[in-house]
Amino acid sequence: MELIHNKLKNIKAFVFDVDGVMTDGSVFATEDGQFLRSFNIKDGYAIQHANKMKYPIAIISGGNSQGIIRRFQQLGLSDIHVGQQHKKAAFDAFLSKHNLSPDEILYMGDDMPDYELLKIVGLAACPNDAAKDIKSICQFISQLNGGKGCVREVIEMTLKIQNNWWNDHSHVW
Repeated sequence: MELIHNKLKNIKAFVFDVDGVMTDGSVFATEDGQFLRSFNIKDGYAIQHANKMKYPIAIISGGNSQGIIRRFQQLGLSDIHVGQQHKKAAFDAFLSKHNLSPDEILYMGDDMPDYELLKIVGLAACPNDAAKDIKSICQFISQLNGGKGCVREVIEMTLKIQNNWWNDHSHVW
């Protein structure tokens, strides 16, 4: 765990997949063909708090819906990349925009489209129910499944280690 704590001290930004990380992976199809997802409210709190603390946060998802975009815009994010068949281009654009290097990123993903990025970041993280191949390369495996607070867990750990969790912004949405 000491290795994880040392890595968390150097994290300057977060990148998250959506389906299977922010959600439990369930997608509900409506009669008119829209897909609905359920998000964890505690993950949302942590995201907006980290955003207020000036941590750049990117969402990079293969999923493509207005619901995903609206959810993360509501939390104050602007780096929302949906419909990404190959996530590396969006990741590289995020790094360039914020003048970051891969070793300053905590990336959380759960399945094979995340593999390439998990291999190059400063801290590779995944939910407890991630694919076995993903779990095998992650330095941090949450005790929580996707959609059950694993995003909150990694953000809170990072901000606490960097003394950015408890402050004047902590008690407001």
